[in-house]
Amino acid sequence: MDFSVSAELADLTRGVAKVLAPFGGAYYGEHARDREPCAEAWTALGDAGFIGVNIPEEYGGGGAGMLELALVTEESAAQGVPLLLLLVSSAICAEVISTFGSTAQKERWLPALADGRSKMSFAITEPDAGSNTHEISTNAVRDGDGWLLNGSKYYISGVDEADAILVVARTGRDAEGKPLMSLFVVPTDAAGLERSRIEMDIALPEKQFTLFFGDVRLPADALIGEEGNGFQQVFHGLNPERITGAALLVGIARYALGRAAAYAREREVWGVAIGTHQGLSHPLAKASMETELAALMMRKAAWLHDNGLPAGEASNTAKYAAAEAALNAIDAAIQTHGGNGLAHEYGLMPYWGMARLLRIAPVSREMILNFIAQHSLKLPRSY
Repeated sequence: MDFSVSAELADLTRGVAKVLAPFGGAYYGEHARDREPCAEAWTALGDAGFIGVNIPEEYGGGGAGMLELALVTEESAAQGVPLLLLLVSSAICAEVISTFGSTAQKERWLPALADGRSKMSFAITEPDAGSNTHEISTNAVRDGDGWLLNGSKYYISGVDEADAILVVARTGRDAEGKPLMSLFVVPTDAAGLERSRIEMDIALPEKQFTLFFGDVRLPADALIGEEGNGFQQVFHGLNPERITGAALLVGIARYALGRAAAYAREREVWGVAIGTHQGLSHPLAKASMETELAALMMRKAAWLHDNGLPAGEASNTAKYAAAEAALNAIDAAIQTHGGNGLAHEYGLMPYWGMARLLRIAPVSREMILNFIAQHSLKLPRSY
């Protein structure tokens, strides 16, 4: 096992830090509170070649792997600008199209995803299905040479920023009556597609939507890969989503701990810096250790994915550990700041909102525990 950081990876993280240095926490906090996308930061990362670092070179990407995309995601968050659509557009959608898309589909979508000119949302969750993907009711049926799509999706991120949505739909049943799923690329301006914004109390730049598909007509080439093979394709994309989700959370934790440690060194009460007191220093030290442990698991999961090895257990574990670490880090940072931790000026609360969201999504901690109990410990399935 080699735990050293190569010169190439060190250059990558330094490059991301340099690009995002002009933005930082004040920029992110303003956009989060205004519910406006961090478009300038996204464009800057895209222009520098970081958005599509995992996309093949022949399609304008960096030709690297999930580890490199995870490090871009982590460092972006560590610089104070966590970008949620890196998990969706770059991790899920780009990975799925790179692996299962036709040459024409790759040529159509990957170059624009690689440089950040286009974004793609991902739609799997439904109001009545929740985490039970076998109960997805959104369906696509053959309509001449194309498809007719009907149904609804729930809590879909960034639709207002995207040019298209990668939609999971039911396209039939197998001999045992189990649903067969397929993936479709649906333009966000398709006739018959309507969206309704979900108002959120947490401050986030990315908006959430409910989608309604009413007889949305799709051409034959909207189908990604083989009809009925959607589950395999989806799970190839979900591990990258969990890996980059863990990376984003690790970055948030690093940012919060950096802010807290600086404040604890500078703020004096009773003649000494408040960081002198173990009541504040120990929670920060504990959160720092938890962050390092989550980062190690995230890197292991990325390595497994990049080497074509089973990555489900590691990806889920990394996402679980990183969500806990990030929330503990932010809570310790807020407590270190005292009342200032809740003040607009110090800008910690938007990061709490993002971390709290990612403890629930894209997979809840309870479903991760179910996965580990069933697949790692071989316990009876509980659901």
